[in-house]
Amino acid sequence: MKLLQLKKVKDGKYLKNYELIYLNKAGKEKTYEIVSRKELKEPSDLGKRVSGLSIVATCEGKLLLLEEFRMGVNKKIYNLCAGMLEEGESIEECVKRELYEETGLTLKTIKKVLPASYAAVAISDLKTYIVFAEVCGELADHTSDNEEIRAGLYSQEEVKALLETAEFSSRAQMAAYFFSLGQ
Repeated sequence: MKLLQLKKVKDGKYLKNYELIYLNKAGKEKTYEIVSRKELKEPSDLGKRVSGLSIVATCEGKLLLLEEFRMGVNKKIYNLCAGMLEEGESIEECVKRELYEETGLTLKTIKKVLPASYAAVAISDLKTYIVFAEVCGELADHTSDNEEIRAGLYSQEEVKALLETAEFSSRAQMAAYFFSLGQ
């Protein structure tokens, strides 16, 4: 596989659409479509910059999950608290801001930040951090009119039950599964 060319085809408000022209393993030219949150000038720009983070948060032994309406699937799913890094913002500042906006909770401590990973590798070069954190406080809604989010703190048993009946984002499902095992 060899990438020959990257061409922007649309510049949306939040996402930019690109066509990647490449040679497949049979030597035939193919076109693949992706989206990016970043401006890409050349193929070497793909996946270079981190866009945001997802927070695997616990509070007094319970897992923080958000039940939120996601337009891309036109339904409510369980997800992690997450968001985009603003220009010049540190990981800790972003965690604090997103926790406040989406849950009303405050950051107690960051336990671990994993190296940035790809969030939707089949369709995007979106790269995010996974942050493990302990949080505290009372749940409150500070979301915009464009978000429908209900934050909740769930015990290990409640998470086990949700995993059998609810729909999740893949990262939230994986975090919930390991939490349900006590890991």
